[in-house]
Amino acid sequence: MGHHHGHSHDHGHGHHHSNNKKALLASFLLISTFMIVEVIGGFLTNSLALLSDAGHMLSDAAALGLSYTAIRLGERKATSSKSFGYKRFEIIAACLNGLTLIVISVFIFVEAIKRFLDPPEVQSMGMLMISIIGLLVNVIAAWILMSGDKEDNLNVRSAFLHVIGDMLGSVGAIAAALLIYFFDWGIADPIASVIVAILIIISGFRVVRDSFHILMEGTPGQVDMDEVKASLVELEGVSDVHDLHIWTITSGFFTMSCHVVIDENGNHDSVLAEAQKLLHDQFGIEHSTIQVERQEAGCPNPHETCN
Repeated sequence: MGHHHGHSHDHGHGHHHSNNKKALLASFLLISTFMIVEVIGGFLTNSLALLSDAGHMLSDAAALGLSYTAIRLGERKATSSKSFGYKRFEIIAACLNGLTLIVISVFIFVEAIKRFLDPPEVQSMGMLMISIIGLLVNVIAAWILMSGDKEDNLNVRSAFLHVIGDMLGSVGAIAAALLIYFFDWGIADPIASVIVAILIIISGFRVVRDSFHILMEGTPGQVDMDEVKASLVELEGVSDVHDLHIWTITSGFFTMSCHVVIDENGNHDSVLAEAQKLLHDQFGIEHSTIQVERQEAGCPNPHETCN
């Protein structure tokens, strides 16, 4: 019986990590600067669509700043009290970003209802100009974030979704400004705001759901638990696998622990080496702890709670 801890980090991970930091910081500075312009413009033109877009930009700025801080914190070394370091903070940041999106959506809905009942005067031309600039700013920010690891990093993806939602908000504001200018449809302003709010709340829900799953130590969606178990059992000398747990520390960093039972033909060191290679190469599991047990000795767990 024995324990083995495996660590593996490839060069691609470090490359993505550096790109993520640069993309988040550049986007944060860009979005923060234009947010101030949009808030002033929203008040001057009396446009809810612009103000809702500015509110979303405020959440964008907070999301990007929080995401950048999370990655910087995640670089801190592990300590005896935090054995995995601060990597999990990235997921907490993503969850907070998602919750922020949902809260902002609710505020937009409430204000839009008021405007449906009593549509105010909106300066459509000023609204149109600011919205077009806002759209360009968001397109640039989204392009910058595309250089990050938005597919596999939940933190970068949550920030990217913020910017995409904001981009759609700018499109809605442009459409509303044109309708008000050409047809004097003042109701277009709150309608555009509601459409944006719906898109924002969907994005927020998805990010919160994914981050909550990670915080609850859920099995990563990219990893099939049954397939991992079956692959380990197929190794020479392995008769059974139990007490198998797979979870995520932070985006793209999968962790696993299990008990591997070997028969009389199984070699402890060979099984460990083959299992480690299999888990890393086939399933992308970065860190694994494997307890090897002899079949005739049985599982040493005193509480008999192995699954």
